[in-house]
Amino acid sequence: MSTAARTATSLDGATDTLVTWVVDAATAALPAEVDHHVRRLLVDYMAAVVPGSATGVARAVAGHVAATYGGARATAVGLGRVSAPGAALLNGTSCHSLEVDDGYTPGSVHPSSVGFPAVLAAAEALGRDTATTTRALAVALEVTSRLAAAGHPTTWRNHFHNTPLAGVLGATCGVAVLHGLDADRLHDALGVAASHAGGLFAFLGKSAEVKRVHPGKAARDAVASVELAVAGVTGPRSILETPHGYVDAFAAGGFDAGVLLDGLGRDWAVLNSYVKPYPSCRHLHGPLDAVLALRAEHGIGLDDAAGATVRTYTVASHHAATAVDSLLDAQMSIPFALATALAHDEVGLTEFGEQARRDPRVREFATRVEVLADEQSDSEYPRLRPASVELRLRDGRVVSHRVELPYGEPGNPVTDDEMTAKFVRLAAPVLGTEAAEGLAADLWAFASLDVIARVDRHVRGQA
Repeated sequence: MSTAARTATSLDGATDTLVTWVVDAATAALPAEVDHHVRRLLVDYMAAVVPGSATGVARAVAGHVAATYGGARATAVGLGRVSAPGAALLNGTSCHSLEVDDGYTPGSVHPSSVGFPAVLAAAEALGRDTATTTRALAVALEVTSRLAAAGHPTTWRNHFHNTPLAGVLGATCGVAVLHGLDADRLHDALGVAASHAGGLFAFLGKSAEVKRVHPGKAARDAVASVELAVAGVTGPRSILETPHGYVDAFAAGGFDAGVLLDGLGRDWAVLNSYVKPYPSCRHLHGPLDAVLALRAEHGIGLDDAAGATVRTYTVASHHAATAVDSLLDAQMSIPFALATALAHDEVGLTEFGEQARRDPRVREFATRVEVLADEQSDSEYPRLRPASVELRLRDGRVVSHRVELPYGEPGNPVTDDEMTAKFVRLAAPVLGTEAAEGLAADLWAFASLDVIARVDRHVRGQA
């Protein structure tokens, strides 16, 4: 069946189908590979939260949470015990604060930065075991991934950030599993959650830190949406397809219900999530991989390069700012990424830091990087994330390299050992190497939700 026909015939009843699956999934055993992948993503999630909790935006949100979200039912890493919505808000913000959180390419979305903080906070508050929590996490990540992919790139063209947009509904499904909601209450919860959906792309190129808060806000709102439904607040049924509902508001004319529903419960989309080797927007990673390959092949650096042209898909081509005044600007800029990768032997947080951003050589070369949308790349995205980099060298040579799938995609994966190494690399400056290695092992085991509180105590120096 063609995509157009499938969409036209399958959107009716889509919410009912999704709700039925979520209710059934609450008691169904997870496939072993999904259970393992959720643990991989838990390690990756905490690798983002621990250093992210020390950023300025996270500390600002922590002050707000401390003043506003009293209670002691869940753990806000770096702050301590607060209410579940407050913990979800802070942890989601911390997770996204350094651009090292995982994602799902077909939906251009970061499922874990919403799903994990919402589900873990609710699980702590409700006293759930880790088996139930893992099922809830899998549901949250799966729904977020599928829902975002079903509407992308239409939602992006309508100026919405898919992470909070789809994430609040996906996380609501995960939190609903923990509460054991029946179909009627889940319809209410999703109806409430859809009124929270949003997140504008206006942050791009504006040094606007609200982008970091998007996942935290969505996680908080997911917890609240389920709690409101449990308390008796009703939401419109069939929220995806109802007039003036989710699809009409955010993805009218470009929503593929088959992407959301086909193979649901059989073919797990979350298994195709990626993890990030570099602390930047994922749209920068293909160009980064390409320029690093050119460095390795030709032994060149920034002083050898006269200019560059990047050809990639249209969504990525908008990340073309050549002036970067903040960490966020740098993490959203392909020209800066290429310049800093040519200037340094590694591409980590330091290479996106203030000193690197002030390097006049890096700043000047960024102005000589042209980023173009490429018809071939557009035809391959989002199945692939292609990027080609052409470097013009001062000795007259021109060298080029093309990347179809950046490192960390399921077709070019990061191993479990590399996941652990990423956690230790990012967490050790905050926790110390020995503590980071011990906590990595505890996260992989996920024997108890107490591991979240242990991470918090180490971050606050109280372990």
